Amino acid sequence: MDPFSSPSPLGSSSEQAAPSAEALMDQLKNQLAQAYAEEFFETIRSKCFAKCITKPGTSLSGSESSCISRCVDRYIEATGIISRALFSSPR
Repeated sequence: MDPFSSPSPLGSSSEQAAPSAEALMDQLKNQLAQAYAEEFFETIRSKCFAKCITKPGTSLSGSESSCISRCVDRYIEATGIISRALFSSPR
């Protein structure tokens, strides 16, 4: 029997070739989450650096280190509060 006369499972091969809508949505969600995380950490880095580092050098002083720690903690806490308020409010 030649390959042209035998039945071929077109449905399964075409499904494997093209990702499902759900897989595309998952990929998009992952990319958006990664972009958000990168932006979030860049924002924290720049804001806390500007606020806490008075004399850039090879190491942090004790006060700079504790300022950075408090700044990051506050920023993460504030972002969590805002997120909860946004996602818990009725639309």
